[in-house]
Amino acid sequence: MSSLVIDVDDPKDPRLDDFRDLNSVDRRPDLPSGKGLVIAEGVLVVQRMLASRFTPRALMGTARRLTELADDLHRTDAPYYRVNAEVMADVVGFHLNRGVLASAARPPEFSVAQALDGARTVAVLEGVNDHENLGSIFRNAAGLAVDAIIFGAGCADPLYRRAVRVSMGHALLVPYARASSWPHDLEILRDNGFRLLAMTPDPAATALPEAMTALGPEKVAFLVGAEGPGLTERAMRAADLRVRIPMSRGTDSLNVATAAALAFYERARLAPAGRERSDPGRNTP
Repeated sequence: MSSLVIDVDDPKDPRLDDFRDLNSVDRRPDLPSGKGLVIAEGVLVVQRMLASRFTPRALMGTARRLTELADDLHRTDAPYYRVNAEVMADVVGFHLNRGVLASAARPPEFSVAQALDGARTVAVLEGVNDHENLGSIFRNAAGLAVDAIIFGAGCADPLYRRAVRVSMGHALLVPYARASSWPHDLEILRDNGFRLLAMTPDPAATALPEAMTALGPEKVAFLVGAEGPGLTERAMRAADLRVRIPMSRGTDSLNVATAAALAFYERARLAPAGRERSDPGRNTP
């Protein structure tokens, strides 16, 4: 198995349609087009797509990026459309200095139970509707031993192009699932032995380091809310414990991705990390 390299010099070539007008086309799966494509941008993100459960349909990139990906393209038989920078800019709709794109269809999503299988640390998001924050949370989760992410109500699409890019491709690797009934599906986490920790700036909440020390190796789910309003009261009531990050200089809170990263770090520092089974992010449900 190896990618076939095809030279294309016409930006109107229909074989490049997966990558056309990326600034104006929303490729979420509920569109009338039904494409539901996932787009990876840049060498590192494309490499992570190739290592994930997302099977590439096509790649488009410059000769330089083809050389950089030479050791990775044995993983796919999707065609690599070799173009120059001008053709790529015409197709995409803007200058793409990352020089390579890959497209993939969306595989079936995991159920909450599948995403939790073997997990010990998870993040549960409510109302996180900013793609950059969402991508940053995935990147932080990958780097700080979070096994899965569960989406509650009001969250943005984790496979939107900007979210995948900001996550550095980790949105394709960290398993995630959507709660079908919010916040009732939090009971699935509790049934799987997780302690639910709601993050809040409330000064009456338990300080995060203190909470992590007390919990030790127990399974933990961090509940994180939207930038600004935070978690809804319903989600807060469903938690076992409310935790806060100690702040100084009159600041009451941090950016949601930064706050999540601090929680993930404190957890990784004090508790054994790692899923109890092979990473489902590389396998279909």
